[in-house]
Amino acid sequence: MAINFLQVKMLRKVFIFALPSLLMACIATQPYPTSVTIPAPIVTPSMRAPQVGQQWVYQVSNVFNQQLVDTVTETVVSISPQIRIQRSGLKAGSLPDEIQESWGYVLQDPQWSPPQQFQHALPIWPEKLIPAWSDFYRTRYQVLAYPNGSYYWGLASKALEWERVSVPAGQFTVLKYHQENPYFESNDVFRVGNYREEDVWLSPEIGRWVARRSFGRYITLGVSWSNAYWEDYLDWQLVSWK
Repeated sequence: MAINFLQVKMLRKVFIFALPSLLMACIATQPYPTSVTIPAPIVTPSMRAPQVGQQWVYQVSNVFNQQLVDTVTETVVSISPQIRIQRSGLKAGSLPDEIQESWGYVLQDPQWSPPQQFQHALPIWPEKLIPAWSDFYRTRYQVLAYPNGSYYWGLASKALEWERVSVPAGQFTVLKYHQENPYFESNDVFRVGNYREEDVWLSPEIGRWVARRSFGRYITLGVSWSNAYWEDYLDWQLVSWK
């Protein structure tokens, strides 16, 4: 079932006001990466270009109990005709690839479960690395195990500020941005409402993000948003890169 843009905005506002109290009540304390706000660069940095062999290793933690979920390695294995990033977990083993149509525009995104294949490529980071830049995108997606289905996906992206952030791999100059999926269709027919959001710390120097924190919530028939079910609430931090 599709909804119009005004309904999307209304649902988004409901979550903006409701989520802080829900999070305070339900989530164990786990601090965000240590960072300080810095002035925007006079010359906006360019993203490092992709090359075969580039690699990023992340520690993935559960925000609810602060336990280590896995250590995930992401490696560029092809840059033509598409950019393919191969992924594997120390515990999980082989994971679905990330596929970008061109640098920064994702066609197959494995960050959420289940992984999504988009009808049209979406920007994986802000199209302009400038604080206060924002945009909203709409497309449809399929999931890998169900190629005959097609589902609505909406993405709100906003660049927030430049920061100097500390993660296990070191200190980096990053653009922090926020993304929301205020309404989307799930391949799970029992879900009647879905919402996701994340904060991302993007480093042009390494060509990828150094930290990422994301969560999702959903409801089924008869369940109110105040009692919505949780998807995973995960914290990703960079351990090493090359």
